[in-house]
Amino acid sequence: MEVDKKQVVVVGIDDSEHGLSALQWTVDHLIVPFLPESPTKLLVVHAKPSPVSVLGGVGPGASVVLSIVESDLRKAAALVIEKAKKICNSRSVHQVEFGVVEGDARNVLCEAVEKHQAAMLVVGSHGYGALKRAFLGSVSDYCIHNASCSVVIVKKP
Repeated sequence: MEVDKKQVVVVGIDDSEHGLSALQWTVDHLIVPFLPESPTKLLVVHAKPSPVSVLGGVGPGASVVLSIVESDLRKAAALVIEKAKKICNSRSVHQVEFGVVEGDARNVLCEAVEKHQAAMLVVGSHGYGALKRAFLGSVSDYCIHNASCSVVIVKKP
């Protein structure tokens, strides 16, 4: 029985230029295109928020509103994945898996690292200052402290 010895690299993307820059950096610096069998397995993960987390509390008629928001979130996630596929295709990287997982990005990325026993997690930096980071939280900061692998934070050039 042959054991898959590929190193797994997880890239967390969102709908911002920062997340897509992280993917561009990864395929430019860590992935060797054109190889028939790449030594690296690339996994691109987008965390889709739940409708309830987007809306907060909802009152009467919540099911209608939640279904509309869910539909919009699914469409937005599909667009993010489509952009990621274009980046990979433009750089001749075809050995890649794409996934959309519902939940908070911090937890989704750390769970993906654990599940796939990733050697590296790559995320983009939004460049928030200390005040914004304190209020909004920082996915990259959380991942640095909680992911069980090396974390690379890519700043948008």
